[in-house]
Amino acid sequence: MLATLAAVLPIFSLIFAGWLARRIGVVGPAASSELNRFVVYLALPALLFDVIAHAKWSDVWQPCFIAAFGIGAALVFCLTIVVALLRRRHLVDAAIDGLNAGYGNTGFVGFPLAVAALGREALAPTLVATIMTVCVLFAIAIVLIETGLQTERRGRHVVVKVGRSLLANPLLVAPVLGAIIPLAGLGIPGPAENFLKLLGGAASPCALVALGLFLATKREATEQDIGSAVLLVGCKLVLQPAITWVMATTVFGLSPLLTHTAVLLAALPTGTGPFMLAEFYRREANMTSNVILASTVVSVVTLSGYLAMAR
Repeated sequence: MLATLAAVLPIFSLIFAGWLARRIGVVGPAASSELNRFVVYLALPALLFDVIAHAKWSDVWQPCFIAAFGIGAALVFCLTIVVALLRRRHLVDAAIDGLNAGYGNTGFVGFPLAVAALGREALAPTLVATIMTVCVLFAIAIVLIETGLQTERRGRHVVVKVGRSLLANPLLVAPVLGAIIPLAGLGIPGPAENFLKLLGGAASPCALVALGLFLATKREATEQDIGSAVLLVGCKLVLQPAITWVMATTVFGLSPLLTHTAVLLAALPTGTGPFMLAEFYRREANMTSNVILASTVVSVVTLSGYLAMAR
């Protein structure tokens, strides 16, 4: 319990700092959007580039772990989108719902919690899960969102328009450019690496502060919003780790360490990535902020319960 609290306390503190700053008038009503744009266009691309550029093939290539964790996230992501589409929701909103249900906070909560609960041996698989979540799942969601937006505008040559939007999206361009570094056997100069560390290090805290700023805006929650948020939180904290556990133990036969790491990371609360996209595209930001906050609070109980059973 203490390890879980120690990992999530900084998250609440940063969210509260943003909420308090907005409520007492330190920053204006446009602060949330502008800070989020900083994250999307500068800080997060630097972080993605840095993570991919420094990833070692020997650490990343763990096919059974990748399959167990990836299938859990992918099934929840796809199932949520299908349900949303059957409810006549737009593809853009459905894709954000999918992220809310399948996008774990592997970067900000995953690393400290995995080390505290499982030891430093869990760092490598946590890096793998982070790359899959922040890069792969995030990229798929952006493709779906851009496709939905272009289709919504009923323009001609939708494929061309989507392609142009994706090529101009820094959240997709940055990891692709980062992958060139290890593949070409290149290194990053010291000053450039320091720049990436400084800029990328601002991504998570700024996103959490932006979330707090957004939460400080008074809004009325409908029963439909509350019901949808509860469903998404349930998918994230219960369904995804359950599927991952079945994949890890029954299908792929992972070692106890890799099994616990995969399930623990699958059981993490929703990360700030979905909120960045929801706020940036002006879709589902209210729902997403509620899911992030609720899943973070409830995960203190669910994660502590899993760690108690796993010992």
